[in-house]
Amino acid sequence: AEPTVAFKERSEERRKTATMANGDYYNEGNVSYLCASWAPILGFGGCAFAVVFANLGGAFGTAKAAEGIMAMGIRSPELLIKNIIPVVMAGVLGIYGLIVAVILNGKMVPPAVVTGATSYSQYNGFAHLAAGLCCGLASLASGLAIGIAADAGTRAVGSQSAMAASWKKMGFTGDSGGQVKSSGDALFVGTVLIQVFAGNLGLYGLITALILSQMDYSCGED
Repeated sequence: AEPTVAFKERSEERRKTATMANGDYYNEGNVSYLCASWAPILGFGGCAFAVVFANLGGAFGTAKAAEGIMAMGIRSPELLIKNIIPVVMAGVLGIYGLIVAVILNGKMVPPAVVTGATSYSQYNGFAHLAAGLCCGLASLASGLAIGIAADAGTRAVGSQSAMAASWKKMGFTGDSGGQVKSSGDALFVGTVLIQVFAGNLGLYGLITALILSQMDYSCGED
C-alpha cells in the first residue's frame, strides 16, 4: 500500500504545480504538453536540416556542373568562364539554408534560469522544423537539377562550338545545319534557361520557409 500512497502523493504534487500563478502551461519540472522540454529539439532540427540539405544540394550541383565545365574546357577553353553560371547558381543554394537557419535560431527561446521552464511551444517547434525541411529539401532538389542539367548543357555547348570551329577549318562557310552560324549560342541560351528554372525550386522552398518561420505561439499568451 505504501508505494500506492507515495504514487498518489507525487501525482497530487505534480497536479498542484502544473499550473503556475501567471497562468502558464508549464511548471518547474517542464511537464507541460504545449511547451514541453523537448520542443526546442524540433527548432534546432529545423536549423540543421536547412543548412545540411541546402549545402548538400549546392555541393552536388557545383561538383556536377564543374565536371561538365572541365570536360567542355578541354575542347573549347574560350567558353570556360561563360559557362560558369551553374556553379554560381548552385552556390546560392547554401546561402538559402544559411538564411533560414539564422532566422530560426533567432526564434529559439532558452529555458528560464531559475525554474528551467520553457515558453518555446510544440507549435513553434513543428513550424520551424517544417521550415527547415522545406528550404533544405527544396534546395537539395534544385541542386540535383542544376548539376545534371549543367553537366549535359555545358558538354553540348562545347561540342557544338568545337564542331562549328571544325567546319570553318574545313572551309565550309554555308549554313551547315546551323553549326557555323550558331557557334553554340542557341544551346547556351537554352542551358541557362533550364538552370534558371531549376534554381527557382530552391527559391520556392526559401519563400515557404520564411512564411513558416513567422508562425508563433508561446505559453502564457492565452
